[in-house]
Amino acid sequence: MRRRASLVLLAAAVFCAALAPLLRWYAYPRLAKIPPNQYQEVVLEAKDATLLDYTGGMQPKKVDKVTIIQTLKGNVEASREIEASAGRDVVVWDTLTHIVGPDGKMVSQIPERYVFDAHTQAPIHATGESVDGDPVRREGIEFKWPFFTEPRDYLYFDAQTRTSAPVHYVGPRRFRGMDVYYYEQDVPWTKVSLPKKMPIEGIDPATFEQSTGTSLWYRTKAMFWVDPVTGAPVNAEQVIEQEMRGGIAAGAPEGRLTVFAGHVTMREDYSRHTVALVKSNRTKVLALHTYAPAALAAGGLVLLGLALWLEARGRRRPTA
Repeated sequence: MRRRASLVLLAAAVFCAALAPLLRWYAYPRLAKIPPNQYQEVVLEAKDATLLDYTGGMQPKKVDKVTIIQTLKGNVEASREIEASAGRDVVVWDTLTHIVGPDGKMVSQIPERYVFDAHTQAPIHATGESVDGDPVRREGIEFKWPFFTEPRDYLYFDAQTRTSAPVHYVGPRRFRGMDVYYYEQDVPWTKVSLPKKMPIEGIDPATFEQSTGTSLWYRTKAMFWVDPVTGAPVNAEQVIEQEMRGGIAAGAPEGRLTVFAGHVTMREDYSRHTVALVKSNRTKVLALHTYAPAALAAGGLVLLGLALWLEARGRRRPTA
């Protein structure tokens, strides 16, 4: 009887020992991926900001708050179409950045399509990849870092300039009880495209720029607090400046007219929700990557020890 039990325990030990590396090095790389149907909404605010009054003499003025609503929706149909030719798991995110002033009226609205590898978050260049309707070719990451983010610099895509630049690893931080990596990116003054959707009806940005000789310039300091396990930012902030130069801004001091200037932060309720969501996903990733394989390996050792102990007892001869 003891021998049968020891054989059962030995078989269970072998099973656990085989399953542990299989789960870690075979199942995890295939199962850890961004779902194609993800939906997320985030509200950001810039308090005590400067905003151009388009209907009040085209002059910048101080406002209590500018609100930025960002929605992200996974396009399952588009991802399946691209997967057929790419031969790998693809995620397509259709995002919309909707900016409103203190009166609740729209300031600008910028759509974006981001196509990337579901496992590595590396961009995939496909038809439809765009910012504000303009085709782009991303290099580096955007929105999300890879699973098990490393404490190093990454190349990060800035949607305003349509270019990529290093986002620098600064060091470890604590944010709402989580150990995170902190990154910063500085984008210098760069000429950018006017949004295609502006607060004044009937204005075509390209025609407006050509006919008036007015150009839009932008710079920012972007800050990210990233969970190193999931690669998801638990917090993001930006210090943004936008200004018009030349044309209608020629009469302003130094020929510059502030369009927007402010420190954009995540609204408190959305910040708490984001942290809770990332903590939940972090547990799932660690369970697949670390906890389950470690538990199986430890369980296999325990079962092996019990099997050997029972086998030794069964072979021990009784003494007279």
